Amino acid sequence: MSLRYRFSFTIGAFFLVLASISESSHAARIVVGDSQHWRFGFNYTDWALKNAPFYQHDTLVFMYDPPSNTTFPHNVYLMKNLRSYLACDFKKAKLVGNVMQGGGNGLQYVLKKRRPHYFACGERNGVHCKFGLMKFSVLPIRSCHA
Repeated sequence: MSLRYRFSFTIGAFFLVLASISESSHAARIVVGDSQHWRFGFNYTDWALKNAPFYQHDTLVFMYDPPSNTTFPHNVYLMKNLRSYLACDFKKAKLVGNVMQGGGNGLQYVLKKRRPHYFACGERNGVHCKFGLMKFSVLPIRSCHA
């Protein structure tokens, strides 16, 4: 086997392995709370710990019913920092999903940056966050294909 042939074979094998790695490392679509969706009384911190790690470019999907006579309204905020997240202080939080956006295919949020993301429901003046456990944080890590 000539040196040129072995080199070509090695390079070809390398690209084949690289292609298979990138095929299996596409960003994931993750439904927050799995089958429980985004609702009052479910522990999302536990859910996030059980579903970690999260990767940069993963998409979190928040699914919740629009407000009605039989459902509580929910929304999704991105909290400014750890302090506001822990205190459920929404003064500087950014609304990323209003009460109507969780229906159908859900509200989708892409984890674009590798920094902590603090999510919470701000309904009922933060009661859903404080007492309903409707908050969690994720720190996306770099994915193989990023």
